[in-house]
Amino acid sequence: MKKISFLIILLVTLLASCSKDLNQVPISSATTSTFYQQPSDFLQGVNAAYNPLRAIPDQLMWLSEIRSDNIYPTSFDGVARDHDPISNFALGIAPNTYVESTWNNDFVGVFNANTVLDQLTKNGSFAGSAALVTRLTAEARFLRAYYYFDLIRYYGKLPIIDHPVTAAEANKIARSPVKDVYTLVIADLQFAVANLPANYAGAFPSYSATDVGRVTKYGAEAVLAEVYMARSGPTYSIEGPGLGLSEWSLAAPLLTDIITSGQFAFNASFANIFAYANQNPTVNKEAVFDVMYLTGLSPVLGATFTWDLIPQNYFNSLPAGNTPANGALGAPTVSNNLLNSYAATDTRKSVTLHTTGYTYTGVFDNHPFYRKYTDTTKIPVSRFDWGINFMAVRYTDVLLLKAECVLNGATGSQATDVDAVVNQVRTRAGLTPLVGVTLAQLYDERRREFAGEGTRWFDLQRSGNLITIMNAFEATEDATLKKMNPVVANFILYPVPQTQLDAAPGLYTQNPGY
Repeated sequence: MKKISFLIILLVTLLASCSKDLNQVPISSATTSTFYQQPSDFLQGVNAAYNPLRAIPDQLMWLSEIRSDNIYPTSFDGVARDHDPISNFALGIAPNTYVESTWNNDFVGVFNANTVLDQLTKNGSFAGSAALVTRLTAEARFLRAYYYFDLIRYYGKLPIIDHPVTAAEANKIARSPVKDVYTLVIADLQFAVANLPANYAGAFPSYSATDVGRVTKYGAEAVLAEVYMARSGPTYSIEGPGLGLSEWSLAAPLLTDIITSGQFAFNASFANIFAYANQNPTVNKEAVFDVMYLTGLSPVLGATFTWDLIPQNYFNSLPAGNTPANGALGAPTVSNNLLNSYAATDTRKSVTLHTTGYTYTGVFDNHPFYRKYTDTTKIPVSRFDWGINFMAVRYTDVLLLKAECVLNGATGSQATDVDAVVNQVRTRAGLTPLVGVTLAQLYDERRREFAGEGTRWFDLQRSGNLITIMNAFEATEDATLKKMNPVVANFILYPVPQTQLDAAPGLYTQNPGY
């Protein structure tokens, strides 16, 4: 895997904002004002804003994938785990480790972006050329928007923090309506689209080959399109990500620009998309926006999302000498509902899922689990150091999102922009083509294509059928064990973490239903 230069562990002063609560002082204190003195300092400041992306894939696994009908809440070892109440739709999850850590991690990203943006405004003369200042500003604003969009989809209303704040100031910033948070997100992304480099083929201050992994114009366009599509979804009568605005026609041109750019390509092999030898975005043309990892470094900068939903005993069952402690204790199982959705000829199933079981200490276990990003010939020394990237946006997703926009009324052709695209995906999977693809069929295809990538929960939100689909899933999948609570609209959002409620009592009101 190509080792890029910008994803590094930064000075402790740059990571001082990694706090558990919003009432702790972020990286806006005296050390910050003396740190930014030359262009490399500002580059490191932006790098600090990239750093929380490392946890994004894990957050997608624990708060999106597990919440959806792709996973059923039965642990392999029968022991209660932190993910159980997430997938069971339990009420008392405000202190849950995944609910807490996602809020904390995303706001660390917001704080780090705010700090470097503030310094670019105050001390931009030290950063070098005006072109570099603009590029770094565009990167930081993209990242701030990305973290805020992630937070909106999980928590709804949020405190708007668009500049460095003190602890006392943070304790007075209430949550704002979702529409107001979106205003900040859209403005940031529009600036990013207008000012980010389009590729890694330029000369400094544009991107060069050593900058592979930094977000490009097209990554920003894809996320902005997702924002418009999320806003287009139904409200479910909650203060969540859907605003019922029908902005499909705003999303579609952004996706079209990516498709017609010539920068990306549809990979004829589904398995090859996730091959470890195909990870550099300059080679893997499916990668529109990557979260990149480096393996073999100290401190560790590899990935952990690869094994989040794989049982530890599976790795223990592999030949000796190649199995350090890997895998998740009490990993949840892939649902029968998802398994049964694959046709017998669908080649994506064997790439995505391990379904043949394994034997450890004489016990055979046939619980199915995800394997999409895992190559057992590439097991690292540390379980936290897998050397594979995560495609936060991949080209197939862009194609299918454009098809979704057209089906929702955006300009386009059923035959060209919908049927041809869906059938391209189906042909790659070894399936027969469809004619007159519907929204329901499109979402079904997306489910199989992106299983294990964390998109399903958000697709269900946009579809308007989340409550119906999840309760039908519960009625069949959970008919015997009766572990799941009925799904209601309030459960589309997670609760505000308990630590945030405790940090400034009375400042935040808990989300309804919790």
